[in-house]
Amino acid sequence: MNKEIKEFLEGLKGKRVAFVGMGVANVPCAKWLSENGVSVYACDGKDKEFIGKEICRELEALGVHFSLGENYLDVLPQMDLVFRSHGILPFQNKWIGECIERGQRVTTEMEVFFRLCPAKIIAVTGSNGKTTTTTLVSKMLEAEGNTVFLGGNIGKALMPELEHITENDIAVVELSSFQLLTMGNMVNKPDVAVVTNIESTHLDHHISLDEYVDAKRNILIYQSSNQKTILNADCDYSIGGRVYHDMRFDVRGKLSEFSIRHTVKNGAYMKENGDIVYNDNGTETLVMNKNDIVIPGMHNVENYCTAITAVWGMVKPETIKKIAQTFGGVEHRIEFVREFNGVKYYNDSIATSPSRVISGLKAFHREIIMICGGSDKGNDFGVMVPYILKYVKLLVLNGATADRIYDAVTNDKNYENSDIKIMKAETLEEALKIAKDCAESGDIVSLCPACPAFDQFKTFEYRGRKFKELVNGFGK
Repeated sequence: MNKEIKEFLEGLKGKRVAFVGMGVANVPCAKWLSENGVSVYACDGKDKEFIGKEICRELEALGVHFSLGENYLDVLPQMDLVFRSHGILPFQNKWIGECIERGQRVTTEMEVFFRLCPAKIIAVTGSNGKTTTTTLVSKMLEAEGNTVFLGGNIGKALMPELEHITENDIAVVELSSFQLLTMGNMVNKPDVAVVTNIESTHLDHHISLDEYVDAKRNILIYQSSNQKTILNADCDYSIGGRVYHDMRFDVRGKLSEFSIRHTVKNGAYMKENGDIVYNDNGTETLVMNKNDIVIPGMHNVENYCTAITAVWGMVKPETIKKIAQTFGGVEHRIEFVREFNGVKYYNDSIATSPSRVISGLKAFHREIIMICGGSDKGNDFGVMVPYILKYVKLLVLNGATADRIYDAVTNDKNYENSDIKIMKAETLEEALKIAKDCAESGDIVSLCPACPAFDQFKTFEYRGRKFKELVNGFGK
């Protein structure tokens, strides 16, 4: 633990710190501060059963105070420092402004981590492909012998790791728009910034598309001239030429790009024969062929091009190729669960947007049985309908968006001429039972929600694990 981190912890002694929203990031952070002698308050509108009884017992054993239920924010005026959950956005929660008016500081786990982290930081954001790209970057660096700390939006808090991270390590961080929204003081950080792509999404949480895009911009606009920015040469970062200007004009560091469609001047791209090369201002190095990648789908070829560009100069080409030939994919991302009675079941719970569903459907190269639906974040489901009509023979809808997706499919001009069958269920469990009963040997059943999980589950991870639990319980 370096001097700055020790001073941070010492500075909190004798003060009261609240964590609002006891999710995957705030729980371990609350534990860490409590273990270091800080007076911590856990605040959440849900009860202990929702948070997790075992989690609550651990926190209570450390002396954490609880403020739960309808009046969970009543303790905030007595706090010195408040950590908001990343999903609690400032402009939609007036209590944040009230805290600031009282002179209290409101921050997040990731803001503190960026301020105090002594290691090089590679940060990845974007509308799609963040998690796989972040994981690939981490695995490539680890395979090269680096000590890597992986976290952020990928599901692990990194603030508690600060006492273990040294300046010789590398932090690989996935960042959502929610995390980036208030990260406005990242002076000379991150060392490498990656924006995989941008599309219109999360409009149920952001007040406008402007806010969403500007949040993503925060990952690169505080970099210095000797740091690296990576953008997608195939993506229009101005969102179809609307009022937003292209992110390429925001780059403060050295720009590299990647593509699966054409040559780039500085970065990784795929040639027509499937070869993936890195072009360093005219000097090309062959890394591998797309057929070396064992996880399916062209979107994963794109993810590899992104990751290669991020680690170039830190990882040898042969190391990258070995990862491609052995890495079986990230949990919840077209994850093979099992084969039962000749039917293969896949968990693609991460597919919380139509574009991710499109990528997943195209990866199978055949018609499948698709389980779809979840909570509503304002997505345009119409964009995925042509692919559903082409690649899905049975669509099983469930959750809060079932009717919206049904309407999008049945109102399409090509619906009447398709052979698709559509069925509805209230819950994921009921939807899986319908899919299982209708499936025949040789079929593929994939959970492709196109939506977040909040209508039935805490996160998409909980949904994916429940799906796997149910599938693995077949025949028992």
